[in-house]
Amino acid sequence: MSQSILTLILAGGEGERLSILSQVRAKPGVPFGGKYRIIDFALSNAVNSGLSDVAVLTQYAPRSLIDHIGVGRPWDLDRSRGGVSLLQPYLRRGKTRDWYLGTADAVYQNVEFIADRDPELVLILAGDHVYKMDYRPFIERHRAARADVTCAVRTVPIEEAHRFGILETDSDEMITRFIEKPPKPTSNLVSMGVYVFSWPALREVLSAKHVDFGRDVLPAMVAAGQRVAAYRYGGYWEDVGTVESYWRASLDLLSDQPGMNLFDRGWLIYTKSEERSSALIGPEANVTRSMISHGCVIEGVVEHSLLSPGVRVARGAVVRDSIVMFDTYIGEGAVVDRSIIDKDCVIGNGARVGDGDDMRPNSDEPERLSVGITLVGKRAFVPWDVTIGRNCRIDPGVTEADFNGQRTVASGETVIHAG
Repeated sequence: MSQSILTLILAGGEGERLSILSQVRAKPGVPFGGKYRIIDFALSNAVNSGLSDVAVLTQYAPRSLIDHIGVGRPWDLDRSRGGVSLLQPYLRRGKTRDWYLGTADAVYQNVEFIADRDPELVLILAGDHVYKMDYRPFIERHRAARADVTCAVRTVPIEEAHRFGILETDSDEMITRFIEKPPKPTSNLVSMGVYVFSWPALREVLSAKHVDFGRDVLPAMVAAGQRVAAYRYGGYWEDVGTVESYWRASLDLLSDQPGMNLFDRGWLIYTKSEERSSALIGPEANVTRSMISHGCVIEGVVEHSLLSPGVRVARGAVVRDSIVMFDTYIGEGAVVDRSIIDKDCVIGNGARVGDGDDMRPNSDEPERLSVGITLVGKRAFVPWDVTIGRNCRIDPGVTEADFNGQRTVASGETVIHAG
C-alpha cells in the first residue's frame, strides 16, 4: 500500500492564535508534551500506518521545523525509496507569486512533484493537530466507497464548531453539504483537515482559483456531484490552535485517564531527541503529577506541569500548572503559575510569573490571552523579584532593560523587546 500513496503534510501555517509561541517558529514546530513537537504526531501516524513516501510543505518560519525533521531518521524516513521531502515555496519561471495562499494552493504549487510520483492516492494531513490515527481503515473506506475524496470527520461541542468546516451526510455517509467555519453552525460534525484523494480527481480539481480545501475544494466537489465520502473518527484528536486549547491539551496528558496515551508501546510517537543525561531530582525537590524530560535538574517544587529537556528548577522555586520548554532556568525562590515559558528563558530569583487573581484580558491580544495564562517568549529574561500578573505577554528576547525598572507587570500588560 505504501508505494501507491503519497502523504503530504501541510506545515506552513502561521498560527497567529498561538501568539508569541508561533512568532519565532511554524505552528507545527511548537513543542508539545515535553520532548515532542506538534508535527511529530502526523509524521508518526503516517509511519505507524505503513506510509513511507512523505512530503512536508513548509512556509512560515520554517528553520526550526526543517532542523527538527532533517532527513527523517527518527521516523525511519531516511531512505532512498520514498522517505521524507521538505518542500518550500519558490518563484517559478514566468510566475509572479511564490507564497502559498492556502492549503489547496500549497498542493497546487507542488503538483509537478506529485505528478513525478504518480501515486494512486494522495493523503493530505494538517501538521498542527495532536492525535493518534491509523490511516489504513480511513484509506480502506475511501477505496470501498469508490470516492474521489474522503474526509475524516468527528463531532465537537456545538459551541466550538465555528472553528471548523462543518458538514452533513446522507445515509451512506456521503457528504451532501460542506460549509467552512460558519459563524452560526447548524451541525457539530466537523472536518479534521485530513483527506485522501484519488490522484486523478485531485489533479482535476486543483487550480489557481481553489485556494483552500475547506473553503473552496470540498464545497465545489460536493456541488459538482462528485463522490465525497466521510470517515467518522472516534479517537482522540485536538486542534491546539489557541493558547487555551494548547495549554489544556498539554495538561490533559497528566490526568488519570488522558485522552491520548503517550506511553502506548503499540503506537509510538517518534521525535528528534538529543542525547542528554537522565533527569535529576534533588534531595529537597518535590515533584507531583508532572512530566519531567531528560536533562532536567529539579531542586524545587514542580506540581501538575510539563518540563521539556534541559529545564532547571532551582532550590525554593515553584512551578505549578505550567508548561516550561527546553533549557529554561527557573531561579531560586521564583514562582511560575498557570504559565507557558518558551525555550532558553531565565526566570530570575524571587520572580513571580502568573501572579494574583486579576483576570483582565491582555490589552494587545484580548481574544488570545483572556483565561489567566501568561506567556513568556523564547530567550526572554525576567529580572529577579519582578512580579508578572495573569494574561501577560513577555515578548521573545526581552531583557532586563525592557522592563524599564518596573518591578510589577500588571495583569493584561505586555513587555515588548525594544531591540
